[in-house]
Amino acid sequence: MSQKKYHIITYGCQMNVADSETLAGILGEAGYQRSPTEDDSDLIIVNTCSVREKAEERAIGRINDLRRLKKVRPDMNIAVVGCMAQRLGERLLERVPHVDIILGPDRMFDLPEILKQKTHVPEIHTAFGHENLDDATPVRETPFSAYLTITRGCNNFCTFCIVPFVRGRERYHDSDILVRQAQNLAADGVIELTLLGQNVNSYRDGALDFPGLIRRIASETDIKRIRYTSPHPKDLTLRLIQTHAEEPKLMPHMHLPLQSGSDRVLYKMARPYLYKHYRNMVKKLREAVPHIALTTDVIVGFPTETENDFQKTLAAFEEIQFDSAFMFHYSEREGTRAANELADDVPHDVKIERLERLIELQKKISYAKNQFELGRTHETLVDGYSRRDRNILKGKTPGGKTALFAGNSSLIGKIVTLRILQADSWTLHAELYQKQGGYRPLGVFRPQTGAQIGPVTSPAIRQPVSRAAGGERQ
Repeated sequence: MSQKKYHIITYGCQMNVADSETLAGILGEAGYQRSPTEDDSDLIIVNTCSVREKAEERAIGRINDLRRLKKVRPDMNIAVVGCMAQRLGERLLERVPHVDIILGPDRMFDLPEILKQKTHVPEIHTAFGHENLDDATPVRETPFSAYLTITRGCNNFCTFCIVPFVRGRERYHDSDILVRQAQNLAADGVIELTLLGQNVNSYRDGALDFPGLIRRIASETDIKRIRYTSPHPKDLTLRLIQTHAEEPKLMPHMHLPLQSGSDRVLYKMARPYLYKHYRNMVKKLREAVPHIALTTDVIVGFPTETENDFQKTLAAFEEIQFDSAFMFHYSEREGTRAANELADDVPHDVKIERLERLIELQKKISYAKNQFELGRTHETLVDGYSRRDRNILKGKTPGGKTALFAGNSSLIGKIVTLRILQADSWTLHAELYQKQGGYRPLGVFRPQTGAQIGPVTSPAIRQPVSRAAGGERQ
């Protein structure tokens, strides 16, 4: 067993990344050795996403590519785990018959035990109810940042979303255990901690709510920066807004999915709020934390959406002025309420045309918002290299924006002061700001409350349209 090697391929959201890290820790405790490549692995695990059809097709394409390795090494095991495995179950074998093990999100953590008893017959386990993971030690991608899953599952049942069906109902981890885990992570060198949950701000543990958990972690650990994703507008409370205003460790960024600017479409989506409610909560948030960065998720072309409905989404973007957005056209997901109850009646070409209009608007808004960053300084966590140039480092500002600057590898994992020199719609371009004696913060820019940025004409943007739509989110 000690000579067995494994390789994990992960698709999807931060929850999937966190699950893969936990699974890696469990496999390591069982005697498996992690391999950076799949070619010499005895076990290949594909952790899948099911939020959108495209995510599933990408995963299935990759699994099919693994067939070549299976032919050369028939004793190698291929395990497909996560949301797509849960959704398709045995049907997955019809498309990828060379797969040996199929495990839902809860059952993936039983993989070492399943491997011990594995026969030549494919194993399929999709029952809800996972083993106790409180003592599992994840294998993190970086030593200075970490994910901490505080809830699992979702109770909302938005009509477009498959998550409650593949992840189950909400379960909340014990707050004392979460604080202890955060303390251990801080002792291990973690600077930035991201709290995770499908509906993260619904967390509750007896009398302790989500803001209470944030305050405990902030006060009882040496973690320097706290983030979370993704909250639901219905659970955005005044207590959470107040926590953002009062707790310096909580980063000034909130990803708050809007999904549509039309109340009629929101009703069809089973989103339990009106646009007016969403707008008012954003107003309170910006009054409390004027410099907060706000991002969102939006779906266009949802069943029955009219041009008038879409115009309301455009108007919402104009009014709220998001810093950035994950934008998608509607993709019917088998098993959701929308797929069962609503005809997918918006033509595909109309969906694409609306999506492109929304992306173009957000490009202009993001560009204009980022121009306010010029000349400002930010305490930025350096998290790696630019994808295009190993001489350029990248970091995450408190508002969650990517900043590029020239520097050497010794800065990775450290918080440095950057001064913003240029900005496009997606990226800030910066320089290290320092005076004799080391880095010196100059403070944080706070625009006037309620300041609005009108549409502008942005310069040519090199990034393709698909970059604006972002990755896979729920």
